[in-house]
Amino acid sequence: MFAVLKTGGKQYKVASGDVLRVEKLAANAGDKIQFNEILMVGSTVGTPLVEGAGVQAEVIDQIKGEKTINFVKRRRKHSSARKKGHRQQLTLVRIAEILEKGADKSGVMAAVSGAGVVAAPAAKPAAKKAAPKKDAKAEKPKAAPKAAKADAGDDLKNLSGVGPALEKKLHEAGVTTFAQIAAWTEADVTAMDEKLSFKGRIEREGWIEQAKELAKG
Repeated sequence: MFAVLKTGGKQYKVASGDVLRVEKLAANAGDKIQFNEILMVGSTVGTPLVEGAGVQAEVIDQIKGEKTINFVKRRRKHSSARKKGHRQQLTLVRIAEILEKGADKSGVMAAVSGAGVVAAPAAKPAAKKAAPKKDAKAEKPKAAPKAAKADAGDDLKNLSGVGPALEKKLHEAGVTTFAQIAAWTEADVTAMDEKLSFKGRIEREGWIEQAKELAKG
């Protein structure tokens, strides 16, 4: 059986045992991860995704792609030229299992390309049987306090030039905290620029320095 999965803005047709290179995932060699954006499993086509399907894989290693050269020359009165090399950071994975159903209950962490890996949603607990009705005159129990709202990460709109639209893009790429941005390397900045079409905004706006100060609180 084969599946078509989506990660890092690209689509891959895979089968159990296949080894492939995908955009960098924040995982270590030996980690088990799960791709949840499944466009097709066997003869089942998603609309756009196949509900409950997933592809589990094992991380083999973190590698780099072939070196590419970016050369820019501006013809102006004060002409300038810039030559920059780049090696895309990649993750080598081996496909372990293709799940047609139940991927949302597997408990395996979901792979997010770029800067983050998040845990897969936990399985829903079985519904409890209704308790026997008490006497209407009996004292009603006090309502349990509401659970504290889960931490949703930092407010990335505090960064220069980041509005709701850019914050949403960063969240979709797995970036939710200032600490993540503060830890970016030059390769991470280049990869994020290419992936989210920031066109040099990260360096131009000085996000990394801002994130370091904001992370200190």
